[in-house]
Amino acid sequence: MENVAGQMSIATCSVLDGILREGARRMLQDAIEREVEEYIAACADQCDPVTGRRLVVRNGRHPERPIQTPVGPLRVQQPRVHDKRKDDEGNPIRFTSRILPPYLRKAPSIEKLIPWLYLKGISSGDFPEALSALGLDGSGLSAASAIRMKEIWRQEWVDWSRQSMAGKQYTYFWADGVHFNIRLAEEGEGRQCILVVIGVTEDGTKELVAIQEGHRESEHSWLELLRDLRDRGLETGPQLAVGDGALGFWKALKQVYPKTRCQRCWMHKTANVLNNLPKSLQPAAKAKLQAIWMAPTKADALAALEKFVRDYQAKYPKAVECLLKDKEEMLAFYDFPAEHREHLRTTNPIESTFATVRLRTYKTKGCGSRQACLTMVFKLAKCAEKGWRKLCGHELVKEVQSGITFTDGIRRAA
Repeated sequence: MENVAGQMSIATCSVLDGILREGARRMLQDAIEREVEEYIAACADQCDPVTGRRLVVRNGRHPERPIQTPVGPLRVQQPRVHDKRKDDEGNPIRFTSRILPPYLRKAPSIEKLIPWLYLKGISSGDFPEALSALGLDGSGLSAASAIRMKEIWRQEWVDWSRQSMAGKQYTYFWADGVHFNIRLAEEGEGRQCILVVIGVTEDGTKELVAIQEGHRESEHSWLELLRDLRDRGLETGPQLAVGDGALGFWKALKQVYPKTRCQRCWMHKTANVLNNLPKSLQPAAKAKLQAIWMAPTKADALAALEKFVRDYQAKYPKAVECLLKDKEEMLAFYDFPAEHREHLRTTNPIESTFATVRLRTYKTKGCGSRQACLTMVFKLAKCAEKGWRKLCGHELVKEVQSGITFTDGIRRAA
């Protein structure tokens, strides 16, 4: 009985789908017919001065064509319009449907879904199956669709990376270099490094500032990126920049935006310190490091740091040296609002965003080329940007930007 009920349910759904598709087809066909009728009616008073005949008339129909939509393929026939008029320059005037433009074969909803599927790890050959599982029709899609999309994305990145930065002002920067494998890399090229900068605007919104290929994370590459931002109009640097221990970025930052303060990423610092300790000691050491950057005041953080030094200096001097060499830069966040601390202690905004990028490149076993990787990283980051939440205490960002000072995260009295 259950099998019979299941078969009846499938049959019912099939009939219902057919009814919905036919209803959608009729609505689309009617809308196209009305559009043409209104166009011709608006031109009814325009006639040939010699023959007196109308200049705009119907002239049969175009061949039937399928349109892929979320409810399945719809076959429609568009009326043909014969327009004998000419514009002021003598060029023929042609009727173009706003509902069904020439060469349209897929509804915009499917056009938007295809790049999303590709970016989320679905290979171009699996488009039809993936769309079918979503109840959509994916026939006619091929690898060429992905190739065209990547070319569009490349141009989008070019236009975006050249846009003016005049009038822009960022209070905080997060900067990092993200590395990817390239399948078609030439021998000796190594992994591709893409430099990424995310900024915070005055209203606390996180915004993608720069994505550019670099040579590893060298000073020259970072200098080129930061100078480009300045040359495009970003004259004033952020109040604070957050990054890992890569010296290239910090050296370049001091040359372009010398007033910007530095905050080392605690996530990277913790990993580096633990690498100098035996695995058996790492859980306890990690808790002691956490006690430093989670301390309520800078004085408490320094006390926790001194305790770590006393506990490990004798047997593990390299771990202590690793921690102390960036002592001031590790605690810079105490001079900014306490509400911003969770955002300023690490480069997590970049790390979390590029976890999605790495998933995509893992699915494809690395990008085919360096340019394809760069454009994919850009497109994924722009997609992720839409979901980035504002800073906690975002109303304080303007105060930081205006120069108000904070001590242990609390606004200093005037």
